[in-house]
Amino acid sequence: MPPENIHLIENFLEMMSAERGAVANTITAYRRDLLDYAGFLSGTKTNLIKASNSDVSSYLSALNNDGYSGASAARRLSCIKQFHRFLCAENLRSDDPTRIIQSPKPRKSLPRILSESEVDALFEAAQKAIQNANSPAAQKRARRIYVMLELLYATGMRVSELIALKREAVMRDAHFLTIVGKGGRERIVPLTDKARDGILMLAEDFKKEKLPKGEKYLFAAGGKSGHISRQVFARMLKDLALAAHIAPHRVSPHVLRHAFASHLLAGGADLRVVQVLLGHADISTTQIYTHVLDERLQRLVQNHHPMSGQGKMSGQGKMSK
Repeated sequence: MPPENIHLIENFLEMMSAERGAVANTITAYRRDLLDYAGFLSGTKTNLIKASNSDVSSYLSALNNDGYSGASAARRLSCIKQFHRFLCAENLRSDDPTRIIQSPKPRKSLPRILSESEVDALFEAAQKAIQNANSPAAQKRARRIYVMLELLYATGMRVSELIALKREAVMRDAHFLTIVGKGGRERIVPLTDKARDGILMLAEDFKKEKLPKGEKYLFAAGGKSGHISRQVFARMLKDLALAAHIAPHRVSPHVLRHAFASHLLAGGADLRVVQVLLGHADISTTQIYTHVLDERLQRLVQNHHPMSGQGKMSGQGKMSK
């Protein structure tokens, strides 16, 4: 790949990080997508500066032929569009080849969720792990996974937000939690009694530990980041799923986020309240959960409308008298 392509991509990523506050995971994804796009262009004997509308369309067609979903192609196109706008803003191009290209329409699919009884089974397995721990170190690990599970299901936060929680964010007021979301946006969410008790349990553990100077993360770990990784936490959840007799592939941090939102809506919560708690900038993102609202509305009509079910029969009885 020509060095100038890599240079342009790195300049764009630097802008995204410095000016727009893009997080590390976003930067990594954008770099991967743009390198793939630039590699495709190199194979067609062109580059990022000379790419035409037809080149971008050919790239999208190649993604489709390779089996990429509409959602994945749309995400890549969004990245490419931002990149070409950057090139125009920097006067490196006079035109934007993506301007009139329509984004592939992703197929709407319902999020995978767990039932309330399955979530209960996960908590039971986590509590048993604490009770059956055969050493202080094992009990500490079991307590950690239990508290992480409580926080994830109590708040619906993203796994990246969970693992990066700072101790000061939860110790100032155990009734609320300050979450730093995408783009550095902060939101405050209430905690359930059980989640609050879990944090206080960890606080007692902290008092007994000799913490390294400057330790700041609630779920600290060795390594460059200073906190437990997403991959490690995901593996811990898989192990917990096995103990709860749930297929491991059905359990992940994001599935628990879906469960949080779906169970709230099923219990009568307002969609906009769920939007705020999840940290969605646009309510259209939250509307993927409206299937839960639809089911609840159908039950309400079936149970309470006078012309449905028993209500209809009762009404006919009154008319015949």
